[in-house]
Amino acid sequence: MKLALIGTHGVGKTTLAYEICSLLKKAGHNVELVTQVVRRSPFPVNEETTLEGQLWILHTQIARELDAAFRAPHLICDRAALDNYCYLVNKFGRQTQLEQWLAWWMETYSLIVFVPPMADGIPPDGFRSENLEFQQRIHDLIGEMLSEMPFYAMNDRVLVLDRRDRRVWGETIFGATTPFLRPATRAQTAGAR
Repeated sequence: MKLALIGTHGVGKTTLAYEICSLLKKAGHNVELVTQVVRRSPFPVNEETTLEGQLWILHTQIARELDAAFRAPHLICDRAALDNYCYLVNKFGRQTQLEQWLAWWMETYSLIVFVPPMADGIPPDGFRSENLEFQQRIHDLIGEMLSEMPFYAMNDRVLVLDRRDRRVWGETIFGATTPFLRPATRAQTAGAR
């Protein structure tokens, strides 16, 4: 199983990714977390991003996912190729030469969880943009991409979270993973205790 949390910045994807990993490990599953790559980018990010920077982020995300897949049968990805691509689209417009390749890669996710922005804004961390209009533009672009060619075909694998149910998001996602999980072995279950 490969699960991707998608959404704009500052919505709690990282916290949620750790929560899902914890729930899966407690249930005896071997899981690997693919953390967001943007914080390691040698290029400008947020509103100042460059085309080179966005291409670096896209390729690094995919490389990290490939690497993690060798270590565990189940992956939780704090971002996906699609939401990273939306930052590129926001500044440089759609890149049709990339979209078929990105749509092909998005097919590798078993489950895609779309995390909405919260009403209380973006927690300051010294890295992410705190511009709420920018945050909303990225959120809207992700929604648009999910409803258009070539990405709409994956909508049967998209779980859209309700911002009013934040306290149960982890449990909701954990429940949604059930059809995609290999049964935990006794050794894995014993090791999880």
